[in-house]
Amino acid sequence: MNTNKRWLYLGTGTLALLFLGLIYAWSIFRTPFGELFPDWSISQLSLTFTISMIFFCLGGFAGGIMSKSLSVRTRFLIAAIMLFIGFFAVSMVNTENSSASLTMLYIFYGVFGGGGVGVGYNTVIGTINKWFPDKVGLASGIMLMGFGLGGLVLGSVVNSLIGSAGLLQVFRILGIIIAVVCVLAAFIIKVPSADEAETLSSMAASSGVKAKNGRSDGGAESKNYTASEMLKTSRFWFFTLWCILLNSAGLLVINSAANISVAFGGTAVLGMIVSLFNGAGRIIAGNNFDKFGRKTATIVNNVFMLAAGLSLALGGVTGRYIFILAGLILVGLAYGGCPTITSAYINKAFGAANFPTNFSIANFSLIPAATIGPLISSALLESADGDYSTNFYAIIAFAAAALLTWVMLNITSKNAE
Repeated sequence: MNTNKRWLYLGTGTLALLFLGLIYAWSIFRTPFGELFPDWSISQLSLTFTISMIFFCLGGFAGGIMSKSLSVRTRFLIAAIMLFIGFFAVSMVNTENSSASLTMLYIFYGVFGGGGVGVGYNTVIGTINKWFPDKVGLASGIMLMGFGLGGLVLGSVVNSLIGSAGLLQVFRILGIIIAVVCVLAAFIIKVPSADEAETLSSMAASSGVKAKNGRSDGGAESKNYTASEMLKTSRFWFFTLWCILLNSAGLLVINSAANISVAFGGTAVLGMIVSLFNGAGRIIAGNNFDKFGRKTATIVNNVFMLAAGLSLALGGVTGRYIFILAGLILVGLAYGGCPTITSAYINKAFGAANFPTNFSIANFSLIPAATIGPLISSALLESADGDYSTNFYAIIAFAAAALLTWVMLNITSKNAE
């Protein structure tokens, strides 16, 4: 049976995630909105991104629940409708009514945009991974690289369009394009048939994936966990804590990469370089998971973050830019690896049958991380009068705590066998 079409599905899914990843590109839109509505404060503008991330997680959870009763095509179409409504409605804000426009931005960009991306994201990841039981890490890494690089790859195009067509017109254009991409994905991507699933399972067994990733994660090959059963396992919570700690560490500096670079004598273009290594980290983590299993993939990611903190701290002490550059690149690699490992681990440790729902639950770790990292970073910067060194030390502390959590994850995973 020919299963080569799975690569077409993987390519289509990655393309869809590239456009869905624009939700992470809020920084592209923040300044133009600030110019259009000068009475909006920085905190009011930043809240838009927070709302979108919360509803991204909620949308992913809703997508997981819908996967039990709705087809892949229907879920893609729901995402397309939500995103079209969200982006197109933002284009209709009234510049004469600042307060109402801010509310519209929260509702349509934050709720509809974030929620639509969550539904589409869950549908892509949950469906495509079924085609790659033998390469779940690689498939996850490729797709999530597309998602993570959406803002970087398309950002310059969007910036150019804003300059020529205007901010609100760009939202109309994006609403149409993103909806079209989701509709195309709806009619291309399919789930494996029963025969195809059996063939793919045989491919996974012959490749030795279970031997590497099954028993090391608590006998995952023998049982498909429901969401409630997964939530009762200690290894799920240790893994979630591990993700929160590493993501929080990354967010201490990743959103300020360009500013940090300039502060130590570099250029603002470093922010783009960090984004590239963020994407590379997703492929590296996926490859490590497939070849060596969860234990190795997670410790490599943890070491990347610890080394990042040490390098940045050394740069802060010596003032040498080379250490800052190396540290921020390592932050990108570690931060990028976390979502890929999450996708692969939840699939392998808790089974593929309920993966869409279980994966969406695991993604809720983004919310505390997106709160803890920036809050601590801001507090440390204020107390240190803008000196980034305390942020660098905090990365070391978070990475060390994650390492202890990794040890507990290994213990609980071993006990679950």
